[in-house]
Amino acid sequence: MYGAERWILSLIKYLDKSKVCSLVGAIVDGSLDEAPLCEESRKLGFKSVTFKTEGRYSFNSVISLRKFIKENEIDIVHSHGYKTDLTALLATVGLACKIVSTPHGWTKDPDFKLRAYEIMDQFIFPFFDAVVPLSEGLMQTLVHVPGIKRKLTLIINGVDIGEIEELSDISTEVLAFKEQGFFVIGYIGRLVDGKGLDVFISSLSKISHLSWKVLIVGEGPQEKELRCLVEDCGLAESVHFLGFRPDRLALLKGFDAFVLPSRSEGIPRCVMESMAAEVPVIASNIPGCRVLIDGKKTGALFEVDDEEGLSQALQKVLSDDALRDFYKKNAKQFLLENYSAERMAKEYGSLFEGLFSD
Repeated sequence: MYGAERWILSLIKYLDKSKVCSLVGAIVDGSLDEAPLCEESRKLGFKSVTFKTEGRYSFNSVISLRKFIKENEIDIVHSHGYKTDLTALLATVGLACKIVSTPHGWTKDPDFKLRAYEIMDQFIFPFFDAVVPLSEGLMQTLVHVPGIKRKLTLIINGVDIGEIEELSDISTEVLAFKEQGFFVIGYIGRLVDGKGLDVFISSLSKISHLSWKVLIVGEGPQEKELRCLVEDCGLAESVHFLGFRPDRLALLKGFDAFVLPSRSEGIPRCVMESMAAEVPVIASNIPGCRVLIDGKKTGALFEVDDEEGLSQALQKVLSDDALRDFYKKNAKQFLLENYSAERMAKEYGSLFEGLFSD
C-alpha cells in the first residue's frame, strides 16, 4: 500500500457513484491469498477481485481478466504499471471494453530489464483508448511517442485531504519522542534505491548537534543495506525502521519535518499528504517534487544526491520555528487550491464519459 495504491483508493472514493461503478482488481502471485489494495477497497465498500499468476508474469492472469470482463460486462479497464497495462491490453482484444492507463512515473537509472519493460509500456500506449499522465513532467515524456498524442489527457494528481483532516490522533510513539525534546523527522514509502535514502541517512551525521529522531516507515529490498549504513554512521540510537504501518497518517501528523530524497518521482503522494497534514517538507529538486515544493513558500528543496544540501536544509527547517509555520500554512493552502482528490475524480469521470460519446 504505497502511493499508487492509495491514489487508486482516492480516485474511486470520489468518482460520481451515480455514473461510475468501480471494481478494484489486482494481479497477485499464486502463493499469495490477497492484495492489500483489495482489502482496503473492501473496507471502503467496493467490490474487489484478485487474479492469480505464477511467478512474475503469466498468461493465466490475461485469461482470468478477460473472463471477468465478459461475465461482468465491464465497460472500462483502468490499469496502472507496465505489467497491468500489458495484461489489460491483451485481455481486451476484440472486446468492446475501453482501456485507460495512468503512468505513475519512470525509474531513474533502471537496469536493462526494467528499462526494457518501461520502453515496452510506452510502445503499447497507442493501442489504448486513453493515456492519462498525472503530471506535466510525465506528459512531456510521452508527447513524442508515435501515435499517442491524440490519446493523451493530462489529469494532475490529487490527494484525499479529508482522510487526513478527519484524523485527530497522533501516534504515541511520536509523542513520546517529542515529549523528550526530540525533533521527529520522517519518511514514508518504499525502501528502494531510487528513493535516495542512503543520501538521507548519510546527511544526518552533519546535524548531530541537534536533538532529533528519524522514523523510516515502509518496506523494501534496500532495508538491510540501509540498516547497515545506519550502523556504520553510528546512528543506530537515532534512526528507527518501523516497517509497513497502517497508521502511517497518525505517525505523519506528529512529524516536525518530512524528507523525500528521491532521484525520480511522478507527483509524490507522500509529499501531498505531508502538506495536508501541515508537516514541513524537504524534498529533492526533481520535476515531480517541484510542482508541489517551490523551495521558497511551500517547502525546502535540495539537489539530488547532495548530502550537504540536505543537511543544511534540515538544520534550517528544524532550527527555525517561524519558517516551519510559514511552510505549513502556504503548503496546505497551495494543496487545497490545486490538488484535491475531488477535482481529480471529476476530471476522470468526464474522461470516462467521453470515451463513449461517439
